[in-house]
Amino acid sequence: MFIYLRLLKESFRFAISELSNNKLRTFLSILGITIGIFSIIAVLASVDSLKRNVKQNLDSIDNSTIYLTRISFGPTTIPQWKRQQFPNVSYDEYNYIKKNMPYTSDVAFQLFVKTENIKFEDKTVTQVGVVPTSHEFYDIQSFKFDAGRFFTESESNSGAPVIVLGKEIANSLFEGLNPIGKDLRIYGQRATVIGVLQKQGSSIFGSQDETVYLPVNFVRRIVGSNNNSIPTSLIIKPDGSVETNEYIAILKQNLRNYRGLKVTDDDNFFVNQLAGFTKFIDNITGQMSIIGFIISMFSLLVGGFGIANIMFVSVKERTSLIGIQKSLGAKNRFILLQFLFEAMILAVIGGLIGLFLVWIASLVASVFSGDFEFVLSLYNMAFGTVIAAIIGLISGILPAISASRLDPVEAIRTGM
Repeated sequence: MFIYLRLLKESFRFAISELSNNKLRTFLSILGITIGIFSIIAVLASVDSLKRNVKQNLDSIDNSTIYLTRISFGPTTIPQWKRQQFPNVSYDEYNYIKKNMPYTSDVAFQLFVKTENIKFEDKTVTQVGVVPTSHEFYDIQSFKFDAGRFFTESESNSGAPVIVLGKEIANSLFEGLNPIGKDLRIYGQRATVIGVLQKQGSSIFGSQDETVYLPVNFVRRIVGSNNNSIPTSLIIKPDGSVETNEYIAILKQNLRNYRGLKVTDDDNFFVNQLAGFTKFIDNITGQMSIIGFIISMFSLLVGGFGIANIMFVSVKERTSLIGIQKSLGAKNRFILLQFLFEAMILAVIGGLIGLFLVWIASLVASVFSGDFEFVLSLYNMAFGTVIAAIIGLISGILPAISASRLDPVEAIRTGM
């Protein structure tokens, strides 16, 4: 046992000595692996950060939430010309589903409108995201308030001129003043501030901080009750007492009955699940990881070939030394391990430098991307180190075998 430990120690010492004696060669060998590991881990870290950000933003909404709309959130086989003919989900259908849909916790109605300008006294904020919705939206979306409240059922139904502000909008308009009870103008109408949300931060779905919420009937009076150019949606939260597939089947049948669709008619609406959307995102990010990994492997292959080439040159230059070592009793496995260690050390050092560069890049990217945080996980760090070691092992195996099989007499003669 001690003999093998000593063998490993001596092999490691010889490898370190040779690497330090050929600094330029070592640097060039390390460079290829550094680029390869940087490419792979940067891709994996970016995809992991994207998935983490998506899941954090979906955490505020129940994963079972359903969006009933004429727009599909994912890929569909229905042609575009046919989808364009689908009618909007109407406010009457919202009331019908709310009254007749069993196993339901909440149903909210929402319009998808363009951005608007908001004015308070002499201050104006442009391009503000507007969410006209019914009062049930508060129970579906997990809101946290900095001050005030959400609008009530009576305010929602009557279309009362009240508004809930995101934190950034409140700061821009009021600059330290208490917004609650203040009147501002939107759509050319007066609206009273009744709530300010806590700061959330930006996400891939947009920022709640730069959004305002209005009673849906307030906006419907302005843009029209049946304006088909403005997409609408029912946001439905099941109570969990039945299976999701069964619930969706009942939901579809209720809406088909209300719209008078025949048995032979296709659905003219889409039932979009957040759970399905999450799986869709997971599939996309998974494909991104695979594609990025494949592309990055070419960089690693170049680095691996570089190490193999350097190792063959090293064997050629040290042929005489190998012959002397073997003539003094060095075993084949000692020579083999000596070159394998050299190749693996080159690769691992290159891998560690690559990981360090990814870490620096993730810090810089997190600073410039605002609230989007890039994360370099321990798993990715360990994965990068293992990959580098494997590349070094594969790259060094042939040069090491060729060195270990040299005849000592021929090796010394060749070196002379």
